[in-house]
Amino acid sequence: MPRKLSAVTEAPAQTIATATLRVVSPGIGFTDITADARAFLADSGGRDGVLLVFLRHTSASLTIQENADPDVQTDLVTALDRLAPESAPGRKIWVHDAEGPDDMPAHVKAMLNGISLHVPVMDGALALGTWQGLYLVEHRRQPHAREVIFQFIGSVA
Repeated sequence: MPRKLSAVTEAPAQTIATATLRVVSPGIGFTDITADARAFLADSGGRDGVLLVFLRHTSASLTIQENADPDVQTDLVTALDRLAPESAPGRKIWVHDAEGPDDMPAHVKAMLNGISLHVPVMDGALALGTWQGLYLVEHRRQPHAREVIFQFIGSVA
């Protein structure tokens, strides 16, 4: 299969800009934080570099995922529930249950998805694909206050 690499571009890392986004999740599901990331990038004056996104929690996660059809998010929640269920008929699955039956499965799901992302920034824009968005994924049933750290490293306009 033929491949072609684009021209290599270079930019000096002139700044490291950081901000914290506080999000109250609605409970299990996806919260789109793409607009927040874009606003941070605009506020920081970022031009070319990388956006780092880090979640300061262990029972929620971050992902880059489909942003057009909400059925994808529903199916992904279902898939994660199958991979790390709260319980099984007639037996206890998890030892750690001090914070409730949904806590340990939430830790497993966060480990599978991860709690950090990096997105290239080109000409002041996130280099996401057409159907990609940035999401905080809550794995606990109840709403939780979550902190997402945005950090841009790169050149400024």
